[in-house]
Amino acid sequence: KTLLLQGGSVTWCIGPAHYIAAPLGFADSTREFLKRIHEVLEKHRFEVLDPWDQDYSQLFAEAEKLEKMEERRIYLHEQVNQVIGRKNADLIRESDVLVAVLDGPDVDSGTASEIGFAFGLGKTIIGLRTDFRLAADNLGSTVNLQVEYFIEESSGERICRSLEELNESLRVLAAVIKIER
Repeated sequence: KTLLLQGGSVTWCIGPAHYIAAPLGFADSTREFLKRIHEVLEKHRFEVLDPWDQDYSQLFAEAEKLEKMEERRIYLHEQVNQVIGRKNADLIRESDVLVAVLDGPDVDSGTASEIGFAFGLGKTIIGLRTDFRLAADNLGSTVNLQVEYFIEESSGERICRSLEELNESLRVLAAVIKIER
């Protein structure tokens, strides 16, 4: 079993695979937090599958060589976007658990779609929201009610509010996995 982590690279560990769904790889200011999530997962000996660890620089370099904007747009859609989307979907399929970072004024659209896809596949989903801002549909939820439903229905867990809470959820999950083995 493996864990897929969105936002980083694949780290081989013993245990289920976890995918990290998060927009944390887009900016230098958030990559350090992504590393901290990796550390928490690896502490429990989970395999980490992180889409941010994939190297697509060659595909983007090829797109930059195209001088006509329409050719570049078509290449980016058909070659780059499709390759990245397919790889992310494959990593989610390979994973046992999806860890979703829910920070921001609204859950990132890519993260939300990965949550829905993972839920449809019957994966366990653990949410992490360290952002103190309000981002819910109403007072009864922490984030978008559909996103929160998928997380709670898949794992029976509420959304973790800190790395410490995530660590505890993963500790319990690791213990359950040992019992099942």
